[in-house]
Amino acid sequence: MIVHFEPASEEGIASVVRSAAAERVTLAVVGGGTRSGLGNPVRADRTLSTRRLAGIVTYNPAEMTMSALAGTPLSEIEAALDAKGQMLSFEPMDHRPVLATSGEPTIGGVFAANVSGPRRYVAGAARDSLLGVRFVNGRGELIKAGGRVMKNVTGLDLVKLMAGSYGTLGILTEVTFKVLPLPPAAATIVVSGLNDAEAAAAMAEAMAQPVEVSGAAHLPESVRGRFVEGTLPEGAATVLRLEGLSASVAMRAEKLGVSLSRFGPVSRLDAAETKALWAQIRDVKPYADGTPRPLWRVSVAPSSGHQLVAALRLQTGVDAFYDWQGGLVWLRMEAEPEAELLRRYVGALGGGHATLVRAGEEARRRIPAFEPQAPAVAQLSERIRAQFDPSRIFNPGRMAPFA
Repeated sequence: MIVHFEPASEEGIASVVRSAAAERVTLAVVGGGTRSGLGNPVRADRTLSTRRLAGIVTYNPAEMTMSALAGTPLSEIEAALDAKGQMLSFEPMDHRPVLATSGEPTIGGVFAANVSGPRRYVAGAARDSLLGVRFVNGRGELIKAGGRVMKNVTGLDLVKLMAGSYGTLGILTEVTFKVLPLPPAAATIVVSGLNDAEAAAAMAEAMAQPVEVSGAAHLPESVRGRFVEGTLPEGAATVLRLEGLSASVAMRAEKLGVSLSRFGPVSRLDAAETKALWAQIRDVKPYADGTPRPLWRVSVAPSSGHQLVAALRLQTGVDAFYDWQGGLVWLRMEAEPEAELLRRYVGALGGGHATLVRAGEEARRRIPAFEPQAPAVAQLSERIRAQFDPSRIFNPGRMAPFA
């Protein structure tokens, strides 16, 4: 039986870690447990959750900053921000639908996994909003980024390093981050009936115009019907989001619609429809199907996304849709993960990152979930981890792309 710890204080977490290090036992580090199926399986002796270390520490709307304990539910953070007309600009994805998990996402988990959504390519990733951290390292020491300097890691940006480390370097206990005002209005321009290559060209033209597109996605016919019922016209949908002041959104939407009309029929979604659609794009609704069919998150150059999918379709069964102007491809394989084939094609198209988000247990044990690192980078990663967690007690089996 695996022992489960839920300390309610930083010192409680540090005490558990010190005991684990002394006893040479390993810890699975979790927040709300909503991303437990993401990445390679963690094989640990004990589980340590931060969910009881919760609460907003400080919030200064005028300075647009917030500090919160790592176990604070994301819903609590977003409710506090919404009450002041503010938001997390990086639009974090909720993994529960595609991973079929339960529980509550935590703000510490969001930053530990560097979770971002459709606005990522214009607003930056979660790590770009992170200003400060407190964490417990593998020796059970409490570290505050920017204050205490750890031996032999001088020059490392500890704040950015902890974001995306997936609990392999330390246990986040508190995070400080910047927020932005909520846009008062939003609309989505929809261009219907485009194939993947035509959609890539249309999105590139939209991004080249001074209309401040904050979301650019292409939903092929195979997935279009799985979004908000009755919202999108028939056929494949290429969708461009505009946000800002009401008059500005209306003017920019008119300009963008006229420009893109040469590609195909153009329609427009209102603010409520826009909010619903982009939440479902963020949470990858087409593949929240309750199955373990392999799901990949692939980051490539925007012009290469549709070429990757076309090449794969010649070799294997695959379904896909595109975010980030085509630079983020969500791929669902119909049978096997086909990791070697996928990563070979990604490399041939100029490189990128292919992350296995979901698969059966056997595949998750066998296939590196994150893009394999070059030997020099892998060596650097191991040196960094040795400084933060010398006994290798945190999340054994999980390889994080932090270097």
